[in-house]
Amino acid sequence: MKLIIAYIQPEKLNDVKQALYSAEVYKMSVTNALGCGQQKGYHETYRGVDIEVNLLKKVRLDLAVNEGFVQPTIDAIVKGARTGNIGDGKILVLPLERCIRIRTGEEGNAAIG
Repeated sequence: MKLIIAYIQPEKLNDVKQALYSAEVYKMSVTNALGCGQQKGYHETYRGVDIEVNLLKKVRLDLAVNEGFVQPTIDAIVKGARTGNIGDGKILVLPLERCIRIRTGEEGNAAIG
């Protein structure tokens, strides 16, 4: 079992969801996030004052998947999120020690589905 965390551009969320659905990955958690990476933000003028904005809007996806779905999930996220420009995002893959479905009490691979 793996936990896949992806940070993507907000405008790419629908494309990523469609790519995940095509890969038969339907379960995810989506959260709004702020962050910065290589793009380092931008400068903006507000009422004549120069302001550095370095925390940019991102979307965080959390997906718990069984071993057989790890690579298809990664491929789908890359397919949906890639523009080729700086700031496309990151994908993190972490081992998932335990998963429990609250409704039934199932554990492990069966709980992920």
